[in-house]
Amino acid sequence: MRVRIGYSAWIVGVVQFFVINWIAESAWARPYSWAGNNISDLGNAHCALQPDPEPRYICSPEHSLMNASFVVLGVLLVVGVALTRGVLWRRGRAAAMARLLLVCAAVGFVLAGLAPADVNENQHVLGALLIMAAGNIGLATAGFALAEHVPTPLRWGTSLLGVTAITAFGLFLSHHYLGLGMGGMERVAALPLLLWALAVGARGAICRAGRMHESKPTEPLSRAG
Repeated sequence: MRVRIGYSAWIVGVVQFFVINWIAESAWARPYSWAGNNISDLGNAHCALQPDPEPRYICSPEHSLMNASFVVLGVLLVVGVALTRGVLWRRGRAAAMARLLLVCAAVGFVLAGLAPADVNENQHVLGALLIMAAGNIGLATAGFALAEHVPTPLRWGTSLLGVTAITAFGLFLSHHYLGLGMGGMERVAALPLLLWALAVGARGAICRAGRMHESKPTEPLSRAG
């Protein structure tokens, strides 16, 4: 049950984040752009022209809802990491380091939610660094730290996602967007961790449910007469 709660925490955390993301986007009077706007723009508390890193006008009526979603996501990511320990992960330093870095990313989401970019920029930037630097390094490391029962393609895919996200983060910082736009490249750097948590959580929940079903004793057939 503990492990199932951990997997479910990842699923609920990521799903609610994308749902709230969509709600916050839909509330904008001016169309919100995944290419032209940062994810953080959805949480900005004030309507204003933002000159950096790319000029854009930000006005997010549902910023409070979005910031609450950041916090909920961070908390549930930590719950998932804590409760899947001993089942999803190998033993050893590599696994401990991967989990620590993923927790750092989760803390980053909480910091980003508690400090919108136009309220406390330094704290918000720290949160973003924890997500896209520590989190992505943790994701790349996790590929070598997952338990042996995890399929090899998933383990290799985990590391590949982490390397891709780290590369995208570097391109984002250097303003090389490769045609994706500022917001598009940021999403390539920030979303792989969430997609991984959703995929691993869903797989884990399904596998655990299947094992529990198989372990239930079958009822003996009643005898006629």
